[in-house]
Amino acid sequence: MATPPQTANVGHVRVYRAHVFHITGAPAQDDVASHLVSIPDGALVVDGDGRIVWLGAWADLPAEHADAPVTRADYLLPGFVDAHVHYPQSYATAAHGGGQLLEWLDHCIFPTETRFADEAFASRVAKYFNRRRIAAGTTAAMVFGSAFPVAQDALYRETLAAGLRIVSGRGVQTVGPPAAAALITGEDEALRLVAEEIDRWHAVDTGDPRTARIQVGVVPRFSLSVTAHTLGAMGELYAAAREAGVYFHSHLNENNRKGDGEIAAVLGTYGVEAYLDTYDGRFLPGSKVGGESLLGRRSVLAHAVHSQPRELARMAETGTSIAHCPTSQLFLGSGTMPWRATVASGVNIALGTDIGAGDEWLISRVAGDCYKVHISEPGDAGTALHPAELLFAATLAGARALDMEHAFGNLDPGKDADFLLIDTAAWEPLEGMLSEGMRSDDEQQATLEELFTLLVGMRQPAITGVYVQGRRAVAPEL
Repeated sequence: MATPPQTANVGHVRVYRAHVFHITGAPAQDDVASHLVSIPDGALVVDGDGRIVWLGAWADLPAEHADAPVTRADYLLPGFVDAHVHYPQSYATAAHGGGQLLEWLDHCIFPTETRFADEAFASRVAKYFNRRRIAAGTTAAMVFGSAFPVAQDALYRETLAAGLRIVSGRGVQTVGPPAAAALITGEDEALRLVAEEIDRWHAVDTGDPRTARIQVGVVPRFSLSVTAHTLGAMGELYAAAREAGVYFHSHLNENNRKGDGEIAAVLGTYGVEAYLDTYDGRFLPGSKVGGESLLGRRSVLAHAVHSQPRELARMAETGTSIAHCPTSQLFLGSGTMPWRATVASGVNIALGTDIGAGDEWLISRVAGDCYKVHISEPGDAGTALHPAELLFAATLAGARALDMEHAFGNLDPGKDADFLLIDTAAWEPLEGMLSEGMRSDDEQQATLEELFTLLVGMRQPAITGVYVQGRRAVAPEL
């Protein structure tokens, strides 16, 4: 089994000095602004075990750390969390599908994902996938996996070697169109392969899902890729695996094209009243209970663009999170998730790139699209998101979606040191925007303006250091 890379600072305290931004504590999504921390000349102290032992102003650095080696940067942020990204679509960004979701799947995605049966190809893509993650500062991710076990094995091996965090699971399909034929298995085989992946890889690095960087989920592509029988069997498997910290991940309410879109197809196929019911054990006609629910604290559903109020309420009640993917939704014409109504429901909202329908690996760029989309919502629904909301959605909300808020997502002392170093000179436009851009005379407002510009104006070259548990993530060679 591959082991994560080691760096010279392991076993020694190290100090990182920069302008620090993070969301402290564990705020509700509608109260993150009051939890924003900005330390213009800050210091983060990381011990030899990769934990944060102190955070504060450089001038207040405790004497006991005065002789520790210091790494300088312009900015220091928590590591980005991508709550929804497709590993077998790594090379499928910017693919012209000639239509919306279902056409794009047939024309672009199913043929692309079929190539992952080739172990050599899958291994090469797994390296590429982790290179892209490191370049984008994505320290943790909920990764929709390949249908092929050899490809999943490669993904986990390469993630361990790169020193990143991952939750993944093979993409389950037991029914589908002709274009997906190579991805489809029988129902018994599908469940066997999921169980084997859990046994082989879940928490393989530590044995404890509260501390592990490698974790596994039950991942049907969406309700149209399985049957009621498969959902029932998955519910039984998940009920047995839930206490081991296994995850559930899929798609929900993405495309609402009238007559033949995704939502219409799900409601027609199952005869249910709401799409969410199929994941909540209510997959029989009339939304009658047919099995165990797949919802819960370690359940993440991507998109939720067109959710009914009762679906949002049920997700909030069960602790299920939404992976909001505005970049992808623009690309596929899926519509706009109503931000304020969704926040008001109490459901946790993290950000996902949705590579490859999303064509941007950098979560802060997705946050920028999030801002643009929601300020453009019609009528009174339009809202200019607070910079703290964008930072929260890109970091701590993702950790919450992965049920790992105790371990990472912000820079509170006691947590693992998952963070990014940003050097503005590495991306000249960002340096110009931050150094020469107009700022308010009010210090508090100027701080918010600076954070907004940092997030929206950032590009990958400016990310010069990516750390997980205090260790620098290393991009593998292709």
